[in-house]
Amino acid sequence: MATLTVPHPVPPVGDDCDHLHKAFQGWGTNEEAIISILAHRNTSQRSLIRQTYVETYGEDLLKALDSELSSDFGRAVHLWTLHPAERDALLAHEAVRKNTTNAYYVLLEIACARSSRELFQARENYHARFKKSLEEDVAYHTTGDFRKLLVPLVSAFRYDGAEVNMALANSEAKILHEKICEKAYKDEEIIRILTTRSKAQLNATLNHYKDQFGNDINKDLKTDPKEDYLALLRSTIKCLICPEKYFEKVVRFSVKGLGTDEEALTRVIVSRAEVDMKRVMEHYYKRNSVPLETDIKGDTSGDYEGMLLALIGHHNA
Repeated sequence: MATLTVPHPVPPVGDDCDHLHKAFQGWGTNEEAIISILAHRNTSQRSLIRQTYVETYGEDLLKALDSELSSDFGRAVHLWTLHPAERDALLAHEAVRKNTTNAYYVLLEIACARSSRELFQARENYHARFKKSLEEDVAYHTTGDFRKLLVPLVSAFRYDGAEVNMALANSEAKILHEKICEKAYKDEEIIRILTTRSKAQLNATLNHYKDQFGNDINKDLKTDPKEDYLALLRSTIKCLICPEKYFEKVVRFSVKGLGTDEEALTRVIVSRAEVDMKRVMEHYYKRNSVPLETDIKGDTSGDYEGMLLALIGHHNA
């Protein structure tokens, strides 16, 4: 995983814990202190803070935060403080319990936008925390075509290397085109290719598809824009091949129009801040002609706004 850019020098972990503990004391909570520390520490530093905090004060930092903070700000801080694999396990568990079409996209993101190792670690954390496997919960809480796609997606352990078999890319591009021409969108061959091939191999296959047949595959899958399964299939492809474009769209939909989808906005910013937030922001500006920071300021307020802005301000290259 890419690491968060952190200002130097970082204070000793004991100082961070002391300042956090003091932020919880007295009549009110010092939210600014919490943001100034946690939003500027990378994954390993936050893990060390959690470990040192419980050793020093005999209390779990997450429990302390949860007792002091609430609403969207509290959730953003909680999700950010978790290790990414813990966070993914929690988000996946919430998604399978909701069992809605929107929740399926959370599962899709975890399955498609993580490395094979990261997805495996999320599954391990799911085992440890919920005493079940992610695969069995996804299978139990979904049905029909959604189950056929989502179970192999969350179960995958794709090859992460750059090697590509061009002959295979060519032959599987033809298979995909043949099935799409037949409108056999739920065919097991489409699902097999999308849920097992490496991202590099898939990228080569979809480039062959466009070169041979003239369209991006997602354009050919837009025959029925309102069909939920096809929308999920298109999103699977986009998230696997170009996650920054996928996440730009999620963020755009979360802030545009009436109201704000704080759940989606928080999830994307927290999960991508240490990965590809800079590229997400570049795509956002290119697509909307407005910086993401401006739209966050327009749609959020208070400490929640401060936390999100701190996270997007400390993205990696």
